[in-house]
Order: sequence, then C-alpha cells, then structure tokens
Amino acid sequence: MRDQSAAWKYHEATKHSYWSVRSGSHYLDWPNQPIPFKLYQGLDHLALPPVPEPAGRPVFELMSGAQRIADREVWPDMETLARLLHWSAGITRRRKYPGGEMLFRAAACTGALYEVELYIVCGDIGGLPAGVYHFGPKDHALRQLRAGDHRAVLADASAAEPAVVEAPVTMVCTCTYWRNAWKYQARTYRHFGWDNGTLLANLLAVSTGMNLPARLVLGFVDEEINRLLGLDPLREVTFSMVALGRGANIPSPHPEALPALGYQIIPLSERETDYPIMREIHEASSLSSPEEVARWRGGSPVKNAASLADALRLPGPGLERDPGPPIEQVILRRGSTRRFSREEISFEQLSSSLFYASRGIDADFLEPFGVQLNAIYLIVNAVEGAESGAYVYDRRAHALGILKQGDFRQAARHLGLDQDLPGDASVAVFFMADLKDVFARYGERGYRAVQLEAGILGGRLYLTAYAQGLGATGLTFYDDEAVDFFSPHAAGKSAIFLMALGKRFKPPVRKA
Repeated sequence: MRDQSAAWKYHEATKHSYWSVRSGSHYLDWPNQPIPFKLYQGLDHLALPPVPEPAGRPVFELMSGAQRIADREVWPDMETLARLLHWSAGITRRRKYPGGEMLFRAAACTGALYEVELYIVCGDIGGLPAGVYHFGPKDHALRQLRAGDHRAVLADASAAEPAVVEAPVTMVCTCTYWRNAWKYQARTYRHFGWDNGTLLANLLAVSTGMNLPARLVLGFVDEEINRLLGLDPLREVTFSMVALGRGANIPSPHPEALPALGYQIIPLSERETDYPIMREIHEASSLSSPEEVARWRGGSPVKNAASLADALRLPGPGLERDPGPPIEQVILRRGSTRRFSREEISFEQLSSSLFYASRGIDADFLEPFGVQLNAIYLIVNAVEGAESGAYVYDRRAHALGILKQGDFRQAARHLGLDQDLPGDASVAVFFMADLKDVFARYGERGYRAVQLEAGILGGRLYLTAYAQGLGATGLTFYDDEAVDFFSPHAAGKSAIFLMALGKRFKPPVRKA
C-alpha cells in the first residue's frame, strides 16, 4: 500500500473547526498583499490575437457528456490558443475605482488571488514557433522561456501517456504558494485543487466547443516539469497538465540536460511567510520516475456509491428544449455571488445543475470514463417541488436520495463557517470523498486528484448556475461538522469543497 502519512497529516492539520477559526491570530497585511500576476523582467512578449466576440456553442450541449470528437488529427493554431487562454484564465472585464482598477478573470479563485499560472509547451503550430511559453493574462501575451520543441520532456515525464505523446500542445498549470497563503495560510494547498479545477472547467468546456480534444493528466514526474518551466519549487509547483489536440509526432528527446533558466521575476510582495506543511504534502505526493508514474496509473477505480431506495427522481436535462447560452457568454456573466435572495429556484434548475456538473471528466486518474471520487451531498433550502432537507445525489439514477427532511438553513449557515451565503442560498452543495479509498488507490497524490476533481465539479456548477440566470459561490466549511451532519450516510468521508447556488439578491431601486 502506498504511503499516506503526509496526506493525512496535512488534511487533519488544516481542518476548520469553530474553535480553530476563532483562536487564530492571522490578519491580512494589506500593504504586503502579493501582486496577482507573474511578471518577468526584460523578457519580450508575443501578443496573442484578439479574442472574437462570443459566438460559441451552447453551454449545456458542451457539458452534456455526449460530445465525441472525431478520431482524426486536430491541431490548434494561435487563435485557438488565444481563445482557450482567455476564457480559462484571461481578464474578462475591468472596473475602475478611486485609487485603482479591479480586474476580473474568467474563472473563480479563492480570495481573487489567482495563484494558478498557465504555461504552453508546443511544437510548431500555426503562427507560433515550437517552444515553452508563459501566459500573461495582464497583457494577453505569451513570453518564450525556451525555444525549440520540448514535448519529448512531457512524454517522458508522463510515462508516454498517449494523449501527451500525440498532443501538438500541452498546457501546464502551476500554483504559487504565497499568492494564496497570504490570506488562507496552510489551507492554501486545498485551494490549489479548487482554483485549478474551476479554471479547468472553463478550459474543458471551451475546448469541446472548438472540437479540440483535451485530456487532463495528473500522472507525471514533477521534478522534470518544474525544471522544464524553470520553477523555484519552494514557491511555485506544477499541479496538472492538459494535452490539447491530436495527431502530433513527438521528436526524440535532446540528449543534453536542460539548462537552468535565469529570468528575473518581480517579487510578489516585500515579505513571504512559509508554511512548510504545504511543501511536505506536495513533495510526498510527487512522482519521481516514469516507472512510478506508470504504476500510479494502474489499479482499480474508486467504487461508486450504491443507490438509495428512498429517492426523489429528478427530471431529465431537456437539452433539446434549452441548450443554454453560448459558453463564452456564460463565462462573461459569471462572478462569485455576494448575497442570495432566499427565493426558490425551480426543480428543473436544480436538476440541470446537478446533471451537467457531474458528467464524466476525461482524465488519466478517472478511468473508466465517468467514475468520480467525490460524492455530492445537498442541503435544499428553497427548491420548488422538493421538500427542504438533506440529500445525496445519485448521478447514475439522476435522483436525490433523501437523508432527512426539515428546515436546515441555520445548519447550512453554520457549516459554511457561519456565513450567511449557504443559509440564504437555495441549495448548499457539499463535495465529500472517502479519502481512505482514494489514498489506497492513488497514494498521497490522490489528495491532489480529489481536490482537483471537486474544483472542476464546482466550476461546472458556476457555469450551470449562470447559464440559468442564477448565482453561485464557492465556500469553505467546518470539516468534521459537515460530515457529521450528513452521517450516517457520509460516515468515513471527508468534506472537500462547498458550493452555494440560488437567486442573487438585487437591492430595491430607490426612487428619486
């Protein structure tokens, strides 16, 4: 059995409880807030093409799980990359205020701190020479870190994962410790998965809309990818990769070792606080050789939970009736809701949100396609046609298993760190996983996998909510109390992520 001690140590040490939240002495040092961009000094930029006006395919069509991209060569070009980067991590709107400007990104991020960075490793594609590039959302541009085709490094590091071997382009997602830890301290490593996942929810939907194959890859030799990108692993680490396109021929690897990159990077802030337990879990969950990567990919999938007899059947998705607005339009609408109205949403809106959010993810750690690590639990506060209460979602039957009925608004509020949002929302959605099973199957790297999957599912809930004119927001929680609330059904599981859905509060218009 793979070692699990560091993962359990980290998970237990970063749990929230009523007392841990109130006994901490942490405060936000605003003058020392990190800048939200990685900025290279003296490195020329390559401007990406302007992103065209939203005219993509309907969002529910892209998230239905029925999309099948033809088995043929598909090569992205420069315009395709520009669209993918913009709609996953780009700046979608700007709001000026006295003393500055607020920049809104395409995907949600805890605290709007944006610790996820994107890199491109590609062969020669239309308009872009082979190389390793960093994406700068601030100026919608690429900066070349290495010239030449280095895709063989990715193929070797991923133990010849077929999607990586055939990909003309691979997007590498990294996470920067301090940028998020400034506010969230050691719990930041959980946020790596959530924030990377919400970004990937956008990326995977947009790539499907362009008929571009995209496969999420979590099995790779960490040190090789970090070296390729020139990362300082004490501050920034590779978290996931996405192979884009199909039909490429990976060149033979260069026999010589990669030279170190010595680019100057503007410091995030004047001072950084180190939380060693985050580096411990990352290092413990790292893979050290292609052979270890190949072994990691093997094994049996996590078992899906058995159906409940006492269940409330949800209506079908009705894709032909309402395919939803274009995906780009939904991303432009999205924002983290700050207040809910306590109004009811329809049974159909809840059904669509759960159905489309829980479709299968094409990933090397989720095989066969459709298996999931996280179970979905709900506190229903205000849904037309459903009694208020606690439920578990059976995705195979598309039904809600009834756990207990009653008004649990106050419970939802309390479990969400005593914030009004989950109590005022129509539905509070809790993602929970059996970490014992996850670690037995994936070892300590399973901790990355389960957090990342929850982030993708949460990102899809953002998309489904805003596609239907609703609001959504991601939240943190009291870990053990959340599990206790849904027990005995949730006994033995761990709380991973929380999303609140509902109608956004609109203050009354004051008459002049």
